[in-house]
Amino acid sequence: MAVEHSLLGKDTNYPTQYQPDILFPISRGEAREKYKNVKGIYKGKDWWHVFEISWLNQHGVPQVAIGRICLPASSTHLIESKSLKLYFNSLNFTQFENQQDFIKTVEQDLSKAAQADVSLTLYKVDDLAISQPQGLCIDDLEPTRLENHPDATLLSLDEHAENVEVQLYSHLLRSNCPVTGQPDWGTVFIRYQGKKPCYRSILAYIISYRQHNGFHEQCVEQIFADIWQNLQPEKLMVYATYTRRGGLDINPCRVSDESWMPEPIRLARQ
Repeated sequence: MAVEHSLLGKDTNYPTQYQPDILFPISRGEAREKYKNVKGIYKGKDWWHVFEISWLNQHGVPQVAIGRICLPASSTHLIESKSLKLYFNSLNFTQFENQQDFIKTVEQDLSKAAQADVSLTLYKVDDLAISQPQGLCIDDLEPTRLENHPDATLLSLDEHAENVEVQLYSHLLRSNCPVTGQPDWGTVFIRYQGKKPCYRSILAYIISYRQHNGFHEQCVEQIFADIWQNLQPEKLMVYATYTRRGGLDINPCRVSDESWMPEPIRLARQ
């Protein structure tokens, strides 16, 4: 379904009855067409943290939790975020025999929408730990040049391009929702093995997304594909942790090698 037909950016009544058909799948295919031969575009996961989960137990008493959804990058569809929020709201007044029945229902509904196996892990509201970013922060470097839209020609190798394995990160990732125009903020991690990249050029490239319109997953895949095609590393991971909006945060990760799949994290700014 075309995103123009979704509820994103529209006035909406919040459902008070279970409504699985409110989930709005968006095909990954069109955005991936130009990257379809890039190793790793189909490898990885999209982790979502859902902070507004509630349902009723068998006695009608409200239950609350924080959820972590795991959606495989190999799925044919992603799920539009506002529809996911409304879906979880539709469960607020629905009774379940136990927590496992709630999880089973959600996993079945999300898997149907994404056309892939989607998992849900629930945490007590005080149990989702805050992680510290690991690696080398490049935010204090001087970018090679500044552009307002993604430009892969910004990427370059270091003049002394010996082989390295390094994890870089930047808090300066910003893009816009392609439907509402609202800004999306994130921290992006880049784990890289191969000829040493120019860190200043990577920072310049990340900054170039500041006026780009794209969903979180699509931005991460474009970053991954541009680095893979232009710098030609031996291995690559790109993982973005976006800040929360509407009770949800989205954290896409793509890897060239499954052994480089990180554990999901949650940063303080989320």
